[in-house]
Amino acid sequence: MEKLVKGILDFRLKLLSTYREKYAHLALGQYPDTLFIACSDSRVVPNLFASTNPGDLFVLRNVGNLIPPYAKAVNEATAEAAAIDFSLENLPIANIIVCGHSECGAMQAIISGMDKIESPSLKSWLYNCRCTEEHLKLDHAASEHLAPHNQLSQRNILQQMEHLRTYPIIQEKLKKKTINIHGWYFDIATGDVYAYEEALNRFIIIDEVEAILILERLKKKG
Repeated sequence: MEKLVKGILDFRLKLLSTYREKYAHLALGQYPDTLFIACSDSRVVPNLFASTNPGDLFVLRNVGNLIPPYAKAVNEATAEAAAIDFSLENLPIANIIVCGHSECGAMQAIISGMDKIESPSLKSWLYNCRCTEEHLKLDHAASEHLAPHNQLSQRNILQQMEHLRTYPIIQEKLKKKTINIHGWYFDIATGDVYAYEEALNRFIIIDEVEAILILERLKKKG
């Protein structure tokens, strides 16, 4: 808590003056073009590794960056369903990014065995992953050199992208080609971000070359 309070003072003294105009503009409304779905892990900071400003991203975070399938989400009135509906109905969202990461505690728990999870709520929530080590044996999308829990993290990204496609509002926008769904993987140890390339069925580091390919593809779709 001390770090947070001192951080606010530091921001107020050193940075707030440069952000006042930005915040005054944002007070009139938000216009992010990206719904960013990430894990709650404290080490994952989308605004840092994506170099974004306040107002650029509509961020949804939870344990394991999971998205319950539409039928389950609506039945249980989840925050995920509410965030998806709100953002896509009220904001100019053109892209949805599901971002998993390395050394994810949720993926480690699943790999270790769901029967070992003592918390009923956590166990119930992690079932939304819906992919296990068996998937990895049949699917080469995950980088084989990674540890099993990190392979599962990559596979989980693809699974949650599929869950997103069960939402009627997303189905409608996909049909109209007004939205794109992306899968990203953040490596905590290196700070590198990888994008899933469907044509190659694997995750590719977002460097200068990959960035150009992603942007060109979005331009063609737009």
